[in-house]
Amino acid sequence: MTFVDAPAKARRTAGVIPLHGAEGFAGMRKAGALTAQALDILTDYVEPGVPTATIDKIAYEFARDNGAVPATLFYKGYRHSLCTSINHVVCHGIPDERALRDGDIVNIDLTLVVDGWHGDSSRMYPVGEISRKAERLIEITYASLEAGLAAAIPGNTTGDIGHAIQTLAEAERMSVVRDFVGHGLGQLFHDEPNILHFGKPGTGVPLKPGMIFTIEPMINLGRPDVKILSDGWTAVTRDRTLSAQCEHSIGITETGHEIFTLSPGGLFNPLAVRAA
Repeated sequence: MTFVDAPAKARRTAGVIPLHGAEGFAGMRKAGALTAQALDILTDYVEPGVPTATIDKIAYEFARDNGAVPATLFYKGYRHSLCTSINHVVCHGIPDERALRDGDIVNIDLTLVVDGWHGDSSRMYPVGEISRKAERLIEITYASLEAGLAAAIPGNTTGDIGHAIQTLAEAERMSVVRDFVGHGLGQLFHDEPNILHFGKPGTGVPLKPGMIFTIEPMINLGRPDVKILSDGWTAVTRDRTLSAQCEHSIGITETGHEIFTLSPGGLFNPLAVRAA
């Protein structure tokens, strides 16, 4: 594994991890803040009867009006501005005309590109009144992310992040999806390193100031196994149990980490908002 000063990279290079300076952190703050603002705005539209295609349209219009571009739009043939993953959909759910229903839980994953920098975040949205098991899943998913963030400090490793997430989730008899991971980002949508949400302490890549990546655990109520549907995108739990995910983009600093995608309205964790 090689660490390099982050140039303007045209493509991902295996084993080469860029270390960003003040310019990169400034770019990520701007992109992350706009993405978080968009996800805040979508809160008012996640209601029973609203099609996920409507949510996608609102996100596109927000990006357009704010000089941003949705990173997923036409990415590898994907034709939407965000992903909407409902109930047993683990990730990469495709917006469509089917309406949300009372009791659903939905993850909305959005990446906005601002001045060439990618702000990537996802969060859970309860639709109407949800079951206690769905609430518990969301609680543990957010707690898992917090555990991973606590381990994201210089001197630790990517394995420390994964171990913290896995330990918390499995202690609650839930499972961590192995098939999808966090990733480096910046001027590339996906860069080195991969951030596994499971692992052993002290393994993986050392965390150094200047690294920028996502942490985005996907937690299942049942087994961790997933399958991809025939559309080539939608990943679902094989046992059809509920799944949840939440995600921040962060940068490693000299003393810890900086979260670029904090919600300006304090809406990142929906259950905390409901309890307030």
